[in-house]
Amino acid sequence: MKLSRQLPVTRYDSAMPETLEPDEWNFWDTWMRAQRLLVRELDRALQRDHGISKAEFSVLVTLSRASGGEMRVGELVDSLEWEKSRVSHQLTRMENRGFVARTEGGPSGRRTRIGLTAQGRRVVQDAVRGHAGNIRRYFFDSLTQEQAATIREWSEHLITRIDPPSDNPTP
Repeated sequence: MKLSRQLPVTRYDSAMPETLEPDEWNFWDTWMRAQRLLVRELDRALQRDHGISKAEFSVLVTLSRASGGEMRVGELVDSLEWEKSRVSHQLTRMENRGFVARTEGGPSGRRTRIGLTAQGRRVVQDAVRGHAGNIRRYFFDSLTQEQAATIREWSEHLITRIDPPSDNPTP
């Protein structure tokens, strides 16, 4: 007689659904579509009105906020939370367009810094004004103060839940 080993039965809490309810799926799909449409329209406006991509805008804004309008490439990688190769390729394209310039820094000259050119400063100043206007028009103008406060509170909660602050911040 062959004895079979029985596997333990996994029990699920009956209060926890195995999937979403139809109205939850509908809400999720609506929210995701709204985000996609908003991001698409903002990206299109950057390209149409300012001739830059969302990636270029991100780099330009990050550099414009840095002390002296420049930073080490490694700092830019960390700030953007992109892969180093992506930043490197993006900087090459932006350097070719005249938006940024690389300089060697440090005692050995091995630490590459990246900074805005005069053209890059003009482009980012113009794009920030236009982008801010579009964000206001498509996002803020459609919200009441109460809705905005609720979205902010929920967003902060979600960020903390997914990416909790470190107890030991890096100096």
